[in-house]
Amino acid sequence: MDLASIGGIVLALAGILAGMMIEGGSIAQITQPTAAMIVLGGTIGAVMLQFPMNIFLAAMKQIVKVFLHKGHDGEAVLAQIVDFANKARKSGIVSLDAELAAVHDPFLKQALMLAVDGTEPSELRKIMQLELDNKSTIEEKIPAVFEAMGGYSPTVGIIGAVLGLIQVMKSLDNIDEVGRGIATAFVATIYGVAVANLICLPAAGKLKFRHAEEVMLKEMMLEGVCSILEGMNPRMIETKLRTFLFESKPGAESASKPAEA
Repeated sequence: MDLASIGGIVLALAGILAGMMIEGGSIAQITQPTAAMIVLGGTIGAVMLQFPMNIFLAAMKQIVKVFLHKGHDGEAVLAQIVDFANKARKSGIVSLDAELAAVHDPFLKQALMLAVDGTEPSELRKIMQLELDNKSTIEEKIPAVFEAMGGYSPTVGIIGAVLGLIQVMKSLDNIDEVGRGIATAFVATIYGVAVANLICLPAAGKLKFRHAEEVMLKEMMLEGVCSILEGMNPRMIETKLRTFLFESKPGAESASKPAEA
């Protein structure tokens, strides 16, 4: 669970609603199902027109990662790679074949399989880097979906407001209805701006950050496997790979298993 994302959206909504009520407003004034229908329907329709269906559906699934993301334990991956380096130094790279069943990350597992099969370090790096680049190209399109939604929703909100004003014009003979109708019409604008700036654009930014973390972790895995294959000292491997970690836990280096010379 991402407390920053959940806390952020709660704080933003609470601040806006509290400020509105302090000024004498009420939540009922901005509860307009028709305005929400116009903004959400128009925005989603425009995004579906812009992106292929598979990218759109993938983006809708990824929204969960904004709030319920389970972060990768970089320290655990680092310790696992150093352990592999120690075993390879003792018994040879082929001995890691027995360890493949304990590797859960598909990228790391594939890299180790290529190493065990005797692939040259340069070729292994090319193969895995190509896979990483191709996957990254697809993953980078996910945040673009939410950025597009953030661009469309304010405009669709204005469309909703104009539609509401058209209906208001039919009641110009009743000034009370005109005032109430204008207030209701602008709710669609509020929805459009809120969806863009409180949900879509922040979600795109968070997904970009998540993707950068995953790419960095996979690059660390690739560098670790190539270093093992090149026969680098396990302690040197640990030192090099630690530079890939976004942040190290206090005392992580002292707590790690000593590498054999």
